[in-house]
Amino acid sequence: MAVTDEAIEKIKAMIVSGELSPGDRLPPEKELSDRLGLSRNSMREAVKALEVIRVLDVRRGDGTYVTSLEPHLLLEAISFVVDMHDDDSMLEIFAVRRMLESQATGLAATLGTDEAITELVAEVDGIDASVTIEELVEHDIRFHRDIVRMAGNAYLASLIEHLSSQTVRARVWRGLTEGGAVERTLSEHRAIAEAIARHDSALATSLTTAHIAGVEHWLRQAASA
Repeated sequence: MAVTDEAIEKIKAMIVSGELSPGDRLPPEKELSDRLGLSRNSMREAVKALEVIRVLDVRRGDGTYVTSLEPHLLLEAISFVVDMHDDDSMLEIFAVRRMLESQATGLAATLGTDEAITELVAEVDGIDASVTIEELVEHDIRFHRDIVRMAGNAYLASLIEHLSSQTVRARVWRGLTEGGAVERTLSEHRAIAEAIARHDSALATSLTTAHIAGVEHWLRQAASA
């Protein structure tokens, strides 16, 4: 593993230094291993590891390329980690999401364009408690994604999105449906959208904090049931 780690670090250094840029093709395996003074086997293992975390893209019969290195790719593994955790860990993850997303929503209220706000309001107006779980999950994804994108920070948006994967959202919405809390939750969405539309950053931040804390409360109750 130490040799593989060294190979990973050397490839990473090539990317960080600008020697390899997003979209660039890596030199052939033998050439790269000779240049870095490492075995071809360690290079192969390093490439596999960097492919898993979406830094490299191995195209069979073509070569190995640096990916776009965009935030949604590099943070994708977080969704897998979130899906694998139990209820206690999930509460900690939601606490992180509450802190990040409440601040992102405050920024959205400050920075959101008229067009983005109009789309957000339309999203809220297009949903009610009579829809299916699948439709509720898709709405929830769009609603929160649209808000954090207004904050203008791609890394923050991707991090928040992956902290609550589709699997987690489906589980939460099923619980809310069984508990009869869907209408209240959708009402909270509406209130957040209205605060953003009024560019009331403080209110939007507070409403989002309370909204996500409500989901945390439900998760806590479900875990102790």
